[in-house]
Amino acid sequence: MRETVHRHLGKLVAGVAIAAVGTAAMVAITLPGTAGADPSAGASGGTRAGQGPDEVRPGVVEQAPAERGKGTGRDPLTDDEIRRAEKFALNGQLPITGENVDGGRGPQRLSVDLAEPEPGEADDPAAPRRADITFYDYKSDTLVTRTVDLDTGRVEDTTTQHGVQPPPSRDENTEAARLLIASPLGAGLKADYKDATGKELTSPDQLLLSGGVYRAAPGAQPAVLDPCGTHRCVRLFTKVRNGPWIDTRSLVIDLSARRVAAFDHG
Repeated sequence: MRETVHRHLGKLVAGVAIAAVGTAAMVAITLPGTAGADPSAGASGGTRAGQGPDEVRPGVVEQAPAERGKGTGRDPLTDDEIRRAEKFALNGQLPITGENVDGGRGPQRLSVDLAEPEPGEADDPAAPRRADITFYDYKSDTLVTRTVDLDTGRVEDTTTQHGVQPPPSRDENTEAARLLIASPLGAGLKADYKDATGKELTSPDQLLLSGGVYRAAPGAQPAVLDPCGTHRCVRLFTKVRNGPWIDTRSLVIDLSARRVAAFDHG
């Protein structure tokens, strides 16, 4: 039976998907349903009834193959390709003028994905491998996507978009939690955490985090959150490590303005 607390933020909910409340749109929310659970829970031991000892074969653990520096065809990007793609994409003015989620130099990397092949290349084994690297520049609230040829390092295409908000990255969820913990509106989260663990909540590392983008809807939120959608705003789902979920749905973190506001569900 999961532990629950009912004092400060409503309730700590079990590890299930939480429906977004209110008129604001939530985008691509992911809840790690078994995160923090005891990995041995529910495991069965022994053999099936009627199975003799000669029929039980011990499991063999094999070493994972060494990752190649370069993939072929439609293979997933290797770690080396991801590093190279980001390096190539950042050549130019973007790292000089951009700003990441915590105010540092350079835009915030969101994702690196294998790019779709060009027309006519789908069945060509010698077609170049390309990567799409997506960044968010907090200085200008701009989503930037660059397509890089992984063989030559050439940036083949750059697109910029405003008002487009992909799901938040892990680093963005972490920074949102840091802002929430430091805010007076995070008092309930910290109180519920102490109720659940007996310890003080001082760092995002003490929580398992998942987040979704929050977009403003006309008249549906405090005026301070009206820029959300143009600004990068998130709602967090927070879970005590090896413990219960804490309901923080009523709180919205504007990462662009670095402030927290409470959303009144009515």
